Amino acid sequence: MNRAVIDLWVGIFVALGLAALLFLALKVGNLGASDIGKTYDLQARFGNIGGLKVRAPIKSAGVVVGRVGAVHFDTESYMALVTLRIDERYRFPRDTFATINTSGLLGEQYISLEVGGDAEMLKPGDTVKKTQSAIVLEKLIGQFMFNRATEDEGNK
Repeated sequence: MNRAVIDLWVGIFVALGLAALLFLALKVGNLGASDIGKTYDLQARFGNIGGLKVRAPIKSAGVVVGRVGAVHFDTESYMALVTLRIDERYRFPRDTFATINTSGLLGEQYISLEVGGDAEMLKPGDTVKKTQSAIVLEKLIGQFMFNRATEDEGNK
């Protein structure tokens, strides 16, 4: 093989490697092509969203049914207002419960929709009334440490 052919193959190999890195970066950052089709929006208010980010998954029964569309601060209720972009294939009852969960101990945060039993479904633009805020790990550790300290003082 001559030098030009070897250089061509090295160039192709490097280009494929860069394309693979770009693909992985987009997948990790949730910036790739959307895995959902046409959507409708729902709103939900949370007292604390923790590290929830735009494009975070929305799951029901472990299946991704949508993505977080936007996060805003509501100056009237002093709560976080989250726009949920739900795939139009999925409809949820009016008494659906939205919670902010974490994948694993320190993983990404996502919204979980726990289905209720109401016969009437949420319509586009409706608000999910039942929500549970994110659990902040630092706050839990602080409470545990404070309780431990007060128990130790009580035993003396």
